[in-house]
Amino acid sequence: MANQDLTRMLGGSPGSVLLKLIFLSILVGAALSLFGLTPPDLLRGIKDLFDRVMDLGFGAVREVFRYFVYGAVIVLPIWLLMRLFGRR
Repeated sequence: MANQDLTRMLGGSPGSVLLKLIFLSILVGAALSLFGLTPPDLLRGIKDLFDRVMDLGFGAVREVFRYFVYGAVIVLPIWLLMRLFGRR
């Protein structure tokens, strides 16, 4: 019973979910490396974005859109892979 609950919560068996997460982590790490980004750079970028939005007001909409596009480059492939690996 508890194993079924865990499997349902994770969306699959713990081993397969772990392998998928490892694979996705490697892909994201490679993508970040390709763009010369590190996790601290991303956190700094989020902080800078927040600061700029507060400083510039609504004039930062263009920059927010640019961040959206940059993020979509990473998020959409991950989402697609999750959907592909999620099919049974």
